[in-house]
Amino acid sequence: MNDASATPVGPVLSSTERVNTLSHFHRAEIARMAGWRDRLDRTTNWSITVVAAMLSVSLSTASAHHGVLLFAMLLILLLLWIEARRYRFFDFYRARVRQFERHYFAQIFSPQPDFASDWLLIVGEGLRAPKFLLSHRAALARRLRRNYIYLFLILLLAWVLKISTPSLQTAGVRTGFVGSLREAIDSAALGPIPGVAIVVIVAGFYVGLLAIVLFAAGDDGELAFGDVHV
Repeated sequence: MNDASATPVGPVLSSTERVNTLSHFHRAEIARMAGWRDRLDRTTNWSITVVAAMLSVSLSTASAHHGVLLFAMLLILLLLWIEARRYRFFDFYRARVRQFERHYFAQIFSPQPDFASDWLLIVGEGLRAPKFLLSHRAALARRLRRNYIYLFLILLLAWVLKISTPSLQTAGVRTGFVGSLREAIDSAALGPIPGVAIVVIVAGFYVGLLAIVLFAAGDDGELAFGDVHV
C-alpha cells in the first residue's frame, strides 16, 4: 500500500481562489464578532438602566428601603456574570479577526521581510476543535475592571448616602446626616438581620470586587499589541 495515499490532502486552490476564500471567511468572522459585540453592549446597557432605575426608586422617596440598592447590586452581579460568558465568545471570534488583520492584511499594507507565522494552522485547528481562549474568571475580571466596577461604586455611594441621611429613610425626620456611625450602621438593618451584619457583608463583597480588579491575572488581550481594546 502506498503510504502517501493515506495522507489527507486539501483542495488545491489558485491564488485567486485562495484570496476569495480568505476574504469571505474574514467577512463571516467579522459578522460573528459584531453579533457578540452587540450582545455585550445590550448587557451593559441593561446594567446601566437597572442602576439608573434603582437609584431613582431608592433616592426619590424617603419611604423607599435601602434594600432596593442591595438588590440592585445582586442584579448587576448577575448581569456581569452573563456578560462574562458572552465576552468569552466575543473574544474567540475577535481573536480570529485580529489574526487576519495582524498576519495577513498588515503584511499586505506594511510588509515585514523577516515576518513568519503559522497563523493559518492555528485558525485551521480552531475550526476543527474550537476552544475558548479566555476562562470565565478572566473574562469576568476583565469586564469588571473595564465597566462594571464603576456601576458597583455608584451603587455603594448611593447606599452609604441612603443609610447615613435620615431624610432619605423616613418622611418627617430631621435633615442632614446621622449623628453617629452607630446610628448609620443600625439604619442598615434588613428585616431580622442587624445592620452590623449587613455592613460586614457589603464590605466583604466590595473587598472581593477590589481584589479581582487589582490582583486578577494581567491578561490585557489586545492591549499587548496596542492601545485600542474592547
